[in-house]
Amino acid sequence: MVLLLVVTSCSPAPTGDDPAPADPAETEDPADEEEPEEPAEPADEEEELIIAQGADAVSLDPHGQNDQSSSRVRVQMFDTLLMQDKNMEFQPLLATSWEQIDDLTVEFKLREGVKFHNGEDFGAKDVIYSIQRAIASPQAGHIVDMIDGDKLEEVDNLTVRVVTKEPFGPLLAHLSHPAAAITNEKAVTDAGDDIDITPVGTGPYKLKEWARGDYIILERNDDYWGEPAKTKTIRFRAVSENANRTIELETGGVHIAYDILPNDISKVEDNSDLQLFRDKNFSTTYVGFNAQKEPFDNKLVRQAINHAVNMDEIVEAVYYGTGNKASGPLGANVTFANTELEPYEYNPELAKEMLAEAGAEDISLVIWTNDNKIRMDIAEIMQNQLQAVGINATSEVVEWGAYLSQTAAGEHDMFILGWTTVTGDADYGLYALFHSSQFGDAGNRTFYKNERVDELLEIGRTATSVEDREAAYKEAQEIIREDAPWIFTWNGEDLTGASNRVSGFELHPAGHYRLHNVSLGN
Repeated sequence: MVLLLVVTSCSPAPTGDDPAPADPAETEDPADEEEPEEPAEPADEEEELIIAQGADAVSLDPHGQNDQSSSRVRVQMFDTLLMQDKNMEFQPLLATSWEQIDDLTVEFKLREGVKFHNGEDFGAKDVIYSIQRAIASPQAGHIVDMIDGDKLEEVDNLTVRVVTKEPFGPLLAHLSHPAAAITNEKAVTDAGDDIDITPVGTGPYKLKEWARGDYIILERNDDYWGEPAKTKTIRFRAVSENANRTIELETGGVHIAYDILPNDISKVEDNSDLQLFRDKNFSTTYVGFNAQKEPFDNKLVRQAINHAVNMDEIVEAVYYGTGNKASGPLGANVTFANTELEPYEYNPELAKEMLAEAGAEDISLVIWTNDNKIRMDIAEIMQNQLQAVGINATSEVVEWGAYLSQTAAGEHDMFILGWTTVTGDADYGLYALFHSSQFGDAGNRTFYKNERVDELLEIGRTATSVEDREAAYKEAQEIIREDAPWIFTWNGEDLTGASNRVSGFELHPAGHYRLHNVSLGN
């Protein structure tokens, strides 16, 4: 049964009502692609822009589930104080300017004349309420938990001061994250338990319909404070089969298809009616262990399995030369990435010896993945490679919402997931995934714990010098690589296909594409 809900723009948010962390990241370079040909005269502005992505949103609550599919929808409806453009430069949104007052305090001047979708005026109280709400969220807390919620200060209705608990270098980047979006207390109160499906922001679009598991329709916010959106509506279609997104693009069923399969690149490039947007991004795909579950609580077993996996074969077979094989938890384009780490050597004989040394020669395990063609292919190849060293490995496909909740609860052996370092800074790519305070929904689904790593990640986010931050993060990455809570898999590349009718679309290395400047020609 499909749940359909309709929200109208001028009424208060009704009471009522989900792939990936990115890739999720859960999954997140400047876009240097060639400019597409100028389209013909714009079509009727009433026309709908249709997007295909790999999963439906999990939640439209701005401080809810931090997966890529949800974030790609929410950024159309919600604004943050500021944003990072495709070159990762800060640009004003709800804040028009900001000033560092002292080591802990940043003052933001807010935009005047902004209204929420429910008609409420925007002001400093909304910023304070939203940040405090995000801090309290199990999914969004790690993004803003460096802020002292009790010390947020309303200087006046259009001035707010944000105070951190300790010096925190990447604060502005964290406040640019979609999960630091600003919402309205009245809207949240009115929505009650249905906040997941009743989003109220200040963005260029607002929710019109959501047929869960099928599509989401957004409509233009005619009261938007900025330039009006160029299409009246956007339809996000959930098309989980990767190949089907390309087929839909070829046949005109969608105008833009996110996350094109690498082996479909030629289908887009060779089609005169289509264009391909392609660039490195901040995403990484990994295979995680449950590091608190036998036998994966033994570092030797995790290292052995890393040596049993031929990652060159996997990357070539499923990614067709796009992106690159990972040697650690961060891609080389992330600030403070340790680019000197060596990938684990494929050595099945060494893997057998290490398993014997660990007393773990009779292992049975299940590799979980969601309904994603690439991840399912990785799981299939990997289970065959593990069987070659005597491990009884199978794979299981789990529905996306259940996948997130069950890995957060630690019910898995191994799982395949992605994470996008949305801010471009090592803190975001390491703290949530490897600090022991972040178990479960926040990001650490391996339940990995190392006291020295915890200490280094805390130094990295509070140190005031670039040199100290870099040293802390590089040492942390060395330890993480040695401890092997992951099988380090792949650093990503954006592959988005579009009709030649589309103009104004830009890639973003975090994977959150803003669509209000996208138009359709004839």
